[in-house]
Amino acid sequence: MEHLSDELLIESYYKANDLKLSAEFIKMIEEELQRRSLSHLIKYSS
Repeated sequence: MEHLSDELLIESYYKANDLKLSAEFIKMIEEELQRRSLSHLIKYSS
């Protein structure tokens, strides 16, 4: 995931949620967003 641009990572997060992909995969994206200090740019789904 470190090769994705910030914009693509954010898009991937939303798409993964839309497609209801595995919680593990979505968590990996969330962790990468946090690592890059981008968490504030997304709304977490519940």
